[in-house]
Amino acid sequence: MTLRPATLTDLPAIGRIQADSPQASQWDPSSYLEFHCVLAEEQNGIVGFLVVRQTAPDEYEILNLAVDPRARRHGVARQLLQNELTEHHGVWFLEVRESNFEAVQLYESLGFRRIGRRSGYYQNPPEPGLVMKFDS
Repeated sequence: MTLRPATLTDLPAIGRIQADSPQASQWDPSSYLEFHCVLAEEQNGIVGFLVVRQTAPDEYEILNLAVDPRARRHGVARQLLQNELTEHHGVWFLEVRESNFEAVQLYESLGFRRIGRRSGYYQNPPEPGLVMKFDS
Protein backbone atom coordinates (compact mmCIF):
# COMPACT_ATOMS: atom_id res chain seq x y z
CA MET A 1 0.00 0.00 0.00
CA THR A 2 1.24 3.47 -0.91
CA LEU A 3 0.25 6.67 0.89
CA ARG A 4 0.29 9.90 -1.09
CA PRO A 5 -1.29 13.37 -1.15
CA ALA A 6 -4.60 13.70 -2.99
CA THR A 7 -4.85 15.64 -6.23
CA LEU A 8 -7.71 17.05 -8.27
CA THR A 9 -7.84 13.90 -10.41
CA ASP A 10 -8.48 11.80 -7.28
CA LEU A 11 -11.75 13.52 -6.38
CA PRO A 12 -14.04 11.01 -8.17
CA ALA A 13 -12.47 8.11 -6.25
CA ILE A 14 -12.70 10.02 -2.96
CA GLY A 15 -16.35 10.81 -3.70
CA ARG A 16 -17.11 7.16 -4.45
CA ILE A 17 -15.48 5.93 -1.24
CA GLN A 18 -17.28 8.60 0.77
CA ALA A 19 -20.65 7.71 -0.80
CA ASP A 20 -20.02 4.04 0.07
CA SER A 21 -19.28 5.04 3.68
CA PRO A 22 -22.49 6.44 5.19
CA GLN A 23 -20.93 6.50 8.66
CA ALA A 24 -18.31 9.01 7.43
CA SER A 25 -18.90 12.73 7.09
CA GLN A 26 -20.48 13.57 3.74
CA TRP A 27 -18.82 16.75 2.52
CA ASP A 28 -17.98 18.07 -0.92
CA PRO A 29 -14.83 16.10 -1.82
CA SER A 30 -13.29 19.11 -3.57
CA SER A 31 -13.14 20.88 -0.18
CA TYR A 32 -10.67 18.25 1.05
CA LEU A 33 -7.97 19.68 -1.18
CA GLU A 34 -8.01 22.81 1.02
CA PHE A 35 -6.63 20.62 3.82
CA HIS A 36 -4.10 17.84 4.17
CA CYS A 37 -5.72 14.92 2.32
CA VAL A 38 -3.81 11.64 2.14
CA LEU A 39 -4.79 8.63 0.05
CA ALA A 40 -4.10 4.95 0.49
CA GLU A 41 -3.51 3.36 -2.89
CA GLU A 42 -3.12 -0.27 -3.90
CA GLN A 43 -2.72 -1.90 -7.30
CA ASN A 44 -6.48 -1.72 -7.88
CA GLY A 45 -6.60 2.01 -7.14
CA ILE A 46 -7.48 4.24 -4.21
CA VAL A 47 -8.81 2.33 -1.21
CA GLY A 48 -9.05 5.02 1.46
CA PHE A 49 -8.50 8.62 2.44
CA LEU A 50 -7.80 10.74 5.49
CA VAL A 51 -8.40 14.48 5.77
CA VAL A 52 -6.60 16.50 8.46
CA ARG A 53 -6.28 20.16 9.30
CA GLN A 54 -3.89 21.92 11.59
CA THR A 55 -5.86 24.12 13.99
CA ALA A 56 -2.94 25.59 15.95
CA PRO A 57 0.77 24.95 16.36
CA ASP A 58 1.05 21.29 17.40
CA GLU A 59 -2.74 20.80 17.27
CA TYR A 60 -4.58 18.81 14.60
CA GLU A 61 -8.10 17.69 13.79
CA ILE A 62 -9.12 14.66 11.79
CA LEU A 63 -11.93 15.86 9.55
CA ASN A 64 -12.75 12.63 7.74
CA LEU A 65 -11.53 9.08 7.27
CA ALA A 66 -13.12 6.53 4.96
CA VAL A 67 -12.10 3.21 3.45
CA ASP A 68 -13.60 1.43 0.45
CA PRO A 69 -15.94 -1.28 1.82
CA ARG A 70 -14.01 -3.96 -0.10
CA ALA A 71 -10.76 -2.93 1.61
CA ARG A 72 -12.03 -2.66 5.18
CA ARG A 73 -10.56 -4.80 7.97
CA HIS A 74 -7.19 -4.91 6.16
CA GLY A 75 -5.39 -2.16 8.09
CA VAL A 76 -5.95 0.71 5.63
CA ALA A 77 -7.42 3.14 8.17
CA ARG A 78 -4.83 2.16 10.78
CA GLN A 79 -1.96 2.79 8.37
CA LEU A 80 -3.37 6.17 7.30
CA LEU A 81 -3.77 7.24 10.93
CA GLN A 82 -0.46 5.87 12.20
CA ASN A 83 1.39 7.64 9.41
CA GLU A 84 -0.10 11.02 10.33
CA LEU A 85 0.27 10.54 14.08
CA THR A 86 3.94 9.67 13.57
CA GLU A 87 4.67 12.53 11.17
CA HIS A 88 2.89 15.28 13.11
CA HIS A 89 3.44 15.29 16.85
CA GLY A 90 1.03 17.20 19.04
CA VAL A 91 -2.55 17.04 20.22
CA TRP A 92 -5.13 15.46 17.94
CA PHE A 93 -8.92 15.73 18.03
CA LEU A 94 -11.75 14.07 16.15
CA GLU A 95 -15.48 13.44 16.27
CA VAL A 96 -16.94 10.04 15.43
CA ARG A 97 -20.50 8.78 15.23
CA GLU A 98 -21.45 7.25 18.54
CA SER A 99 -22.77 4.15 16.74
CA ASN A 100 -19.57 3.61 14.71
CA PHE A 101 -18.19 1.02 17.14
CA GLU A 102 -15.48 -0.23 14.77
CA ALA A 103 -14.06 3.28 14.32
CA VAL A 104 -14.21 4.00 18.06
CA GLN A 105 -12.34 0.76 18.74
CA LEU A 106 -9.71 1.64 16.13
CA TYR A 107 -9.18 5.12 17.57
CA GLU A 108 -8.96 3.78 21.12
CA SER A 109 -6.46 1.10 20.04
CA LEU A 110 -4.23 3.90 18.71
CA GLY A 111 -4.40 5.82 21.99
CA PHE A 112 -7.31 8.21 21.46
CA ARG A 113 -9.54 8.69 24.49
CA ARG A 114 -13.11 9.91 24.79
CA ILE A 115 -13.33 13.43 26.18
CA GLY A 116 -16.88 14.49 25.31
CA ARG A 117 -20.14 13.91 23.51
CA ARG A 118 -21.94 16.30 21.15
CA SER A 119 -25.68 15.72 20.88
CA GLY A 120 -27.10 16.03 17.37
CA TYR A 121 -23.63 16.51 15.86
CA TYR A 122 -24.31 14.26 12.85
CA GLN A 123 -27.20 14.35 10.39
CA ASN A 124 -28.72 11.67 8.11
CA PRO A 125 -29.46 10.13 10.54
CA PRO A 126 -29.22 12.53 13.46
CA GLU A 127 -26.81 11.15 16.00
CA PRO A 128 -24.42 12.25 18.73
CA GLY A 129 -20.72 12.51 18.04
CA LEU A 130 -18.06 11.34 20.43
CA VAL A 131 -15.17 13.76 20.82
CA MET A 132 -11.83 12.00 21.11
CA LYS A 133 -8.31 13.25 21.84
CA PHE A 134 -4.80 11.90 21.32
CA ASP A 135 -1.56 13.33 22.71
CA SER A 136 1.65 12.43 20.93
